[in-house]
Amino acid sequence: MKNFKNLIGLLSIVAVSFTACKKNEGGSSAFGNRSTSAADYSQSSLPVVAVSGDITSSVTWTAGNVYELSGIVTVRNGATLTIQPGTYIKASANTPGVQNGVLVIAKDGTVNAAGTANDPIVFTSRNLLDGNASTTGTPGDFGGVIILGNAKINVGDKLIEGLADEGKYHYGGSNDEDNRGTFQYVRIEYAGFQLAPNIEVNGLTLGGVGNGTTIDHVQVSYGLDDGFEFFGGTVNATNLIALASDDDQFDFDNGFTGSLTDAVAIADKNSTHSTSSGASDSNGIESDNNAPGEDATFSLLPKTHPTLTNVSVFGTENTAGIAGLGYRNGIRERRGSEVTLIDVIVSGYPRGIVFDADANASLSDLNSTSVHGFTSAVTAAVGTYFDGGGNTLVVNGSNASAFGVSQPWYNTPGSPSTVTLPSWAATWSKLVF
Repeated sequence: MKNFKNLIGLLSIVAVSFTACKKNEGGSSAFGNRSTSAADYSQSSLPVVAVSGDITSSVTWTAGNVYELSGIVTVRNGATLTIQPGTYIKASANTPGVQNGVLVIAKDGTVNAAGTANDPIVFTSRNLLDGNASTTGTPGDFGGVIILGNAKINVGDKLIEGLADEGKYHYGGSNDEDNRGTFQYVRIEYAGFQLAPNIEVNGLTLGGVGNGTTIDHVQVSYGLDDGFEFFGGTVNATNLIALASDDDQFDFDNGFTGSLTDAVAIADKNSTHSTSSGASDSNGIESDNNAPGEDATFSLLPKTHPTLTNVSVFGTENTAGIAGLGYRNGIRERRGSEVTLIDVIVSGYPRGIVFDADANASLSDLNSTSVHGFTSAVTAAVGTYFDGGGNTLVVNGSNASAFGVSQPWYNTPGSPSTVTLPSWAATWSKLVF
């Protein structure tokens, strides 16, 4: 039995109803349906250390302080940023239209952020660290985390999305084994910044990150844009949780050829959703080979072709009560992208998996994968995906299939739900805010 199903020791976490924010077209950043009682993190009593500018010599952030980032903090010039387990990081007060609380690990910098299951490292809203239970976090309270590397991307060199064009914010190279350090047992909460329409800072952005880098046990919750975005590179990430991203939970671009293993995407049906030209553009996974302006034929090499193993993408149990435009696709392959799915679940979206006309399905394969859609399970405009066997396709307009998972849905209409998470998510993850 797949995904959640083959993992023992499920952790039950009681979840509450939220409303997240919309990007691109005039959305609000309020959580209209969430609890008015904020989490009171005990770290609010710790000394606050202000951090700004570039970090050009190695430094350690300790769990005895809370670190407040102003503007864009960039680790570069051979420096290593070490973050101790249990350390909390926040952003200073935002100035409208200005990036704030963004941590960048440049391609000549290194991060050693090794939290533990009992003491994760947490990037979060300053409103959850102010000791005031009446204040709550909102998307964009923290900027986001960006790791840049020297692995191959299919445009050679590129400026990372969401930042001004400076050399230290470029990524890509020729070293697929590039090592930018360790990033594990980390939560990133209420992140996001929009520099311009469709140019945003995500929760965790990985640009040209090589497979020598360790990325595991990371959760991104309630961000303004994507939860995780991979721009090229070869990094193999594991044990990831994406919760209620306003745009896509996972996004792949520019020749990403690494893998995701043991990952979960959980949508909040009360969220608003990103839009494009007035239409919903909120997907569980979105994957492009490259942007049209980079190559209109979408044939740049290496081709975006991630391998997803034991990944679950859950939307909503049914369509009742979904605000606004709602969701779009569980997985959308477009603009020349390819994918290999092994032991994957997709459920609770209008369309399960969609291969656009510019993403030939014959270059992708599905193996032991279960797909539900309210209107369609798998559709391909061009070509037929390779069927490796063991696949289950379900179309049901009333209720999504849980495919044996005891409770994967974040919301039940009219009341909070209990969500089951795999055993690897125990203690360090957080679904209640």
